[in-house]
Amino acid sequence: MESILFPFDPGLGYLGLGLLSFFGSLVPFIPVPSFILLATMSVGDTFNLHVLALLSAVTAAAAKQIIFYASYGGRRIISDKTRRRMLPFQRLVRRYGAAAAFTAAATPIPDDLVYVPLGLAKYNPLRFFVATLSGKIVLHYIIVAISHYLGLSLVEPALESAEDMGDVYVGVIVFGVAMAAVVVLLLRLDWERILGRVAPWTLKDDDAKE
Repeated sequence: MESILFPFDPGLGYLGLGLLSFFGSLVPFIPVPSFILLATMSVGDTFNLHVLALLSAVTAAAAKQIIFYASYGGRRIISDKTRRRMLPFQRLVRRYGAAAAFTAAATPIPDDLVYVPLGLAKYNPLRFFVATLSGKIVLHYIIVAISHYLGLSLVEPALESAEDMGDVYVGVIVFGVAMAAVVVLLLRLDWERILGRVAPWTLKDDDAKE
């Protein structure tokens, strides 16, 4: 049963954790559950808890920075009409970007749903990295602490309902496609109309040139 629930062998060690955390976080919108390996490695005293938390957090944040830069450069392929439509949203993001990035990183929400718009809005890369890394450190320390002191009791119920890992992987892919569709929707919304009612200051054309 354990091999079905936890296909990531703790014997992969620190290097395996770092690689899985990085490449798992590098795939946009498709969450590869690297936290399972982090949780299993946190049980017992085989591995240093601080190294586990910091290694997984830094590698995950580095991967998200790449996604951010890809989105940052992706503005070049967006039409002028779409960019003008997104200007109010861009001004909103610039004001609350750090808080949004930290919250997305420190909680188990679909973080790329926040990171891609931040890149498209040309948010400050350094502020993004600091906020994302800080959030990842918080989240990964929480995972490590819970797994170490409570064991895997909180992880097992999340997976034991699945008959096999194939069902989990299909669900992950479907989720990823749905999140990508949400981002496309964000690009098509009339942000001037939406934000003009709740945040009229976003309509003011006083920001830097695009």
